[in-house]
Amino acid sequence: MPDWARERSWELLLAAILVGTIVYNTTQSPVYLDVDNFVNLFRLSIEKVIVAVAMTFVIINGEIDLSVASVMAFAACVLAAAHESGVPFGLAIVIALAAAASAGFVQGLVVAKTGISSLVVTLAGLIGFRGAARILLEDRSIGEFPDWFGDLGRADFLGPMPFALVLFLVMLVVGGVILHRTSFGRRVYVIGNNADVARFSGIDVARVKVVLFTTSGLVAGVAGVLFAARLGSVRANIGEGFELDIITMVLLGGVSIFGGSGTLLGVALAICIVLNLRNGLGLANVEANTQTGVIGALLIVSVLAQNLLDRLPLRRREAEAEA
Repeated sequence: MPDWARERSWELLLAAILVGTIVYNTTQSPVYLDVDNFVNLFRLSIEKVIVAVAMTFVIINGEIDLSVASVMAFAACVLAAAHESGVPFGLAIVIALAAAASAGFVQGLVVAKTGISSLVVTLAGLIGFRGAARILLEDRSIGEFPDWFGDLGRADFLGPMPFALVLFLVMLVVGGVILHRTSFGRRVYVIGNNADVARFSGIDVARVKVVLFTTSGLVAGVAGVLFAARLGSVRANIGEGFELDIITMVLLGGVSIFGGSGTLLGVALAICIVLNLRNGLGLANVEANTQTGVIGALLIVSVLAQNLLDRLPLRRREAEAEA
């Protein structure tokens, strides 16, 4: 099955699952279809879906970034520590974003130049940047941010839509154009399919990987800053466990864990499924730990289903050869 046919089939399946989830949730709560509920559905998880857009590029490229939630916390803690020390707040935001981008750059450089698996490098980053966040704030909570910053995270920006949701929609459109309509996007796919072939074709593989990891760090930093604005305070443990939801959204969206295939449309549908599933479980008073277990099971099922689809053409060819 060609990649495009596989992707279209998967997107149709996701659309059907999304419709089924919405119909089921409608029967569970009379307030589910309220506009405010749909806005809150995104508002409460907006940081995850913003990072999922950048994660899509990384995984299609054949890599993975497990450190995103820790980088989110690191950026938020850098912002809070800078604010506490008297740095002008606008400059504190710039410093936090620069720190997050630098974190991604360092990890990307290590992956690109040493050949060490991104799984190992970013797992170390997950531990290291979370540790750096704890060093900065210890067990304290820092808040008392400017009012305009709180409005950035909580106030409506365009109609009933918060600023972060508008930002996510813009990122989704721009990301889709870059991934599916530019030469850079084609390089991302080619490297994900076979990095050696990409090198022989004249593609600067190391540069593309560094750019992707730097962007992933920067986007995680933006998400961390927005999270701080929404909560109104920062602790070193913010965002713990976010990696699971983010990676689930991307893989459920049809992006191959081995790289080289997937679309942002599929990821957008998967985001809607995961958010509606969590929302429906929440409205049904299912506890958070059980919700996390459901999301974990969804991740396993999505990976197994994609592997099955990938193996079907091979088995068909083997059967034809034996016949």
